[in-house]
Amino acid sequence: MAHRLPKKTKTHRLPKKTEAHRLSKTKRTALGIGGVAVLAGLNAPAVIGFAEKQYYEWKIAQPGYKALYGSWSQVDIPREFRTNAIHAALLHTGKVLIVAGSGNEQKKFDKGSFDTVLWDPVRNTFKRIPTPVDFFCAGHAQLPSGRLLVAGGTARYELLAGEVERAGGGMRVKNENPDRAVFLKKGTRFRSPSGTEYVSRFDVTVPRAKRAFDITYDAAGVMRPWRTKVTASEARVFVEAVGKGPRFVTDQQAQYEIVGLTGRAADDTYGLSEKITLDKQDFQGIRAAYEFDPVAEKYVPVAPMAKARWYPTLVGLQDGRVLAVSGLDDVGVVDPGDNEIYDPATRKWKPGPERYFPTYPALFLTKGGKLFYPASNAGYGPADAGRVPGLWDLRTNTFEKVPGLTDADRTETSASVLLPPAQDQKVMILGGGGVGESRKSTSRTAVVDLKQDSPAFQDGPDLPQGTRYLNSVIMPDDTVFTSNGSRDYRGRSASNILKAQFYDPRTNSFRGAAAPRVGRNYHSEALLLPDGRVATFGSDPLFDDQRNTKLGHFEQRMEIYTPPRLHEYGKDRPVLGDGPRETDAKGRATFAAAHPERIVAARLMRPSAVTHSTDVEQRSIALEVTRTRDSITVDVPSDRTLVPPGWYMLFVTDARGTPSVAKWIQVR
Repeated sequence: MAHRLPKKTKTHRLPKKTEAHRLSKTKRTALGIGGVAVLAGLNAPAVIGFAEKQYYEWKIAQPGYKALYGSWSQVDIPREFRTNAIHAALLHTGKVLIVAGSGNEQKKFDKGSFDTVLWDPVRNTFKRIPTPVDFFCAGHAQLPSGRLLVAGGTARYELLAGEVERAGGGMRVKNENPDRAVFLKKGTRFRSPSGTEYVSRFDVTVPRAKRAFDITYDAAGVMRPWRTKVTASEARVFVEAVGKGPRFVTDQQAQYEIVGLTGRAADDTYGLSEKITLDKQDFQGIRAAYEFDPVAEKYVPVAPMAKARWYPTLVGLQDGRVLAVSGLDDVGVVDPGDNEIYDPATRKWKPGPERYFPTYPALFLTKGGKLFYPASNAGYGPADAGRVPGLWDLRTNTFEKVPGLTDADRTETSASVLLPPAQDQKVMILGGGGVGESRKSTSRTAVVDLKQDSPAFQDGPDLPQGTRYLNSVIMPDDTVFTSNGSRDYRGRSASNILKAQFYDPRTNSFRGAAAPRVGRNYHSEALLLPDGRVATFGSDPLFDDQRNTKLGHFEQRMEIYTPPRLHEYGKDRPVLGDGPRETDAKGRATFAAAHPERIVAARLMRPSAVTHSTDVEQRSIALEVTRTRDSITVDVPSDRTLVPPGWYMLFVTDARGTPSVAKWIQVR
């Protein structure tokens, strides 16, 4: 059974950009790796002198430095295309979909101004995409067709306790008519027997009641006259009091008539109130779902979810379907575990296995079809529920806990990744912080080997310092590039971390990388581009100064990291020539190659769909390579729990680990 929770499960809030909200809302050593100490000293230009800064600028511009640590460059974005990057996804056209929705700006939400920008990294061109609903804090996943499924988002912004003037809460609307559904517009009034009225803030459709026939037989086996049994259907809508003040607060359930209904409709349709209070009112989710078509470059509506979701995770399954998990519902309560599954063949949703998780849980598809939850999440939910890592079997709806995680109370806003290659079935968790607005953070990393009979986490090398909101990107050479983050909640007290490093699963160690120039914390993303570089977006700090007196501004600059080998060997990188756009019936694909003897490895890399430090889409699969005089052939594993259907980037690398530019190929 699902882990059901009390209705009030929220433990923290996301402050909006007003002074009232802003004012309300390390334990390990640095890496002991050559070169990192120098970087650490030079990663804080604000506290070094002019001469040191000049030397630093000269040093990082040297070819030798770039060949060791890589380099960063800023993308030139025309002003009209600058936006608050809340979500980012790489499409099989090579373009990047940057989704803001209202972008954590209530003024835009109130105006119905929702943003999506499509960026072409090759031409550095931008295109604004009409955005039908507020996808701010939605979920997304890659589909087998190459389309991107986007579901959920924002129905209503939060109100803090001191701002709530009108009591609000959930109203369960009942329909006892089995012959028709009932549609009630936003603004519908519900009146109690005492005359107290509440008004709905959203449209709501209540399905038809269910009709069943109760058939019985007497002792002789003769059927008795059958009876019809009707079970009322139900939908829920958020309501607010028509007046201000505490006289509208109630924790007593009552039946409410719906103002304006008469006759049988009035008898069949009514409201049952839940707790209605002046407490803080959280963000509320929407049910809307769309597929983004990368070819037509537009959103295509599909059937909505059964449940409204804000902060959900969407994860692709081995059969091409997508599981939607968690999120705040239409009254701002963490979903108790009513998960659902999207079928791209029908473009409809069905109920999934019931299980509770905090919002934006990281869920990785593993060999055999189970989902692994490393305990990484992005927030809402109590500290004592759904925070334990484990393997979730969707078929039996059982959950096997995985022990051994250090700093288990600091997994919120952590990063996690299915380490390359995916065949190794190892998952890593990096950094994280305490629940909600906690000042706690951790430098802990840990790795679990899921191939073991009794898997357990083992501590990995420390990050340079306690880090929340770390971005982690799988690279074509089987390393993981990690960058940015902050020590404190949403970068408070000028705690952004201007550091980057590579993790090597083969040696279980970090090595230093050039420092980013732009700080990034909450609402930031990073993803691998087809040319082997890494793009970073976004950041939404609470404050812009160390004393926390200046309100933060959303970071709209974009940076690109170029890895060391592209500096040292970029003009001599491996090249793949012509080849197919999809694998054949045996899972093979052959590409022309001028120097096949130079190619030592091939990786199939699933494109990212990342938000809130959560990227469950990216994975890298090692491929077998055979060579002829002028071509290579790669073999893709047939196990779809290892290689979910969809579009992938195919990278090949030489003996130095220098990657080619990727070829796009579809696995069916």
